[in-house]
Amino acid sequence: MIRVLAYLLVVFALALGAVWIADRPGVVTIDWLGTEVQTSVVFALVTLIAVLGVAVVAVLLFSGVISAPGRLGRFFRRRRHDHGYKALAAGMVAVASGDLKLARRYAEDARRAIPQEPAVGLLEAETSALAGDQDGARARYAAMIDNPDTRVLGLHGLYVAARRSGDVETARRRAGEAAVLAPGLGWAAETEFEACVAAGQWEDATRLLDRNRHNRLIDKPAARRMKAVLLAARAQEVETGDPDLARELALAANKLEPTFVPAAAVAARVLARQNDARKATRIVEIAWRETPHPDLADAYLKIRPGESAQDRLKRCRTLAEMRPEAADSIFLLAEAAISARSFNEARAVLRPLLERAPTQRACLIMATLEAAEGDHAREREWLSRAVHAPRDPVWIADGVVARSWAPVSPVTGRLDAFEWKAPEMVAGDGPVIDAALFEKKPAAAPAGTDEAEGPALELVAGDAEATTEKAAHQPDDPGPTTEATEPPRKRGLFG
Repeated sequence: MIRVLAYLLVVFALALGAVWIADRPGVVTIDWLGTEVQTSVVFALVTLIAVLGVAVVAVLLFSGVISAPGRLGRFFRRRRHDHGYKALAAGMVAVASGDLKLARRYAEDARRAIPQEPAVGLLEAETSALAGDQDGARARYAAMIDNPDTRVLGLHGLYVAARRSGDVETARRRAGEAAVLAPGLGWAAETEFEACVAAGQWEDATRLLDRNRHNRLIDKPAARRMKAVLLAARAQEVETGDPDLARELALAANKLEPTFVPAAAVAARVLARQNDARKATRIVEIAWRETPHPDLADAYLKIRPGESAQDRLKRCRTLAEMRPEAADSIFLLAEAAISARSFNEARAVLRPLLERAPTQRACLIMATLEAAEGDHAREREWLSRAVHAPRDPVWIADGVVARSWAPVSPVTGRLDAFEWKAPEMVAGDGPVIDAALFEKKPAAAPAGTDEAEGPALELVAGDAEATTEKAAHQPDDPGPTTEATEPPRKRGLFG
């Protein structure tokens, strides 16, 4: 619509101009070389316009003839470039599909058509790699480094070639060079960070992590977690040599991830050594509410090393009440009760867990309880059952079980690879704990005397009336008994 209006306006202006000239007649006189020519203004204008038109056409024809070779050359160059880029794209597809013959043919066509295109060198290098010529591929990538426009591309190619050949050191060096040229490269930043982590250079790794976070190569939650791991690793490393630095690092890690067990444990240990029991207790309790863990329990018990067994039991009750259903809460409270010689409480705490999900640690604690009470027969029975019981959670990374947490995997060098979980194992042939083990056996009477009046130990969770009724049905005078003649009695492990 706008173009139509513009056209009408131009036509209207020309018509208006023609009318204006027609209304003002006149004579134009030309005197040149003794010749005088007179004509009207309208004819002179029409003649002038015609001459200008012819001149323009002549100039265009002349310039067209003169520029024809250049235009023809540009046409052929554009055609050659189109053919080269088509060959380049087809060559990349051939490399990706593993067609070596087509890849070589298209690489040659692309090199003839567009020799200055950086991607042609990439196609040739990938073709050489596809053919198994690693030296040729590296040579082509190395040639790209000399060109500022393709330097990063060449470094990436050498990095990939080094990774393929298993040369980790060269790959890391090339990634470091690329990171200097372009800090925003994800592959280079990640490789440089992994190298620092694998070498245990926690401070440099933290610096690189902050840089990667600034360049938005990693999201904020993941960066917080990784930084907490790095700070905890460094705090654990300097825990004994530099307590002040360890405290600073551990508290920083705990602030980033309050429920991260290794950070909370090392912070509690360092604070306990510096007699800051209140803060150490608070850190452990915050982490315990989310993730009860033996490392936290161990750090919690060491906060007040000189306290009595009863005081320790009282503190363990407070911690266990925060997560009473957790297995680690039960283990913590049971072990503290055994240390305080509160055997009945230990049995009461352990029994529900043993009935629900008996594990090796639960059976071993029961063995410790029986040993503390002097019943070595039941101690041996619990130890034998521990052999076949399911395993408790441990620190595992890439199939490797570790006694304590480590920041990196010993297999792959991956950061934060260790997980707290139970290792896979083959299930036993039968139940670990059967109902008979919960029966209570009365204490044996001395030889030559009447049956004992009652059991030596109370049932923790048994039927007292049934026990009394059973004792009432015993003969009043069973007569002298000896160990050789008395028939064996089935004995429960919780009696």
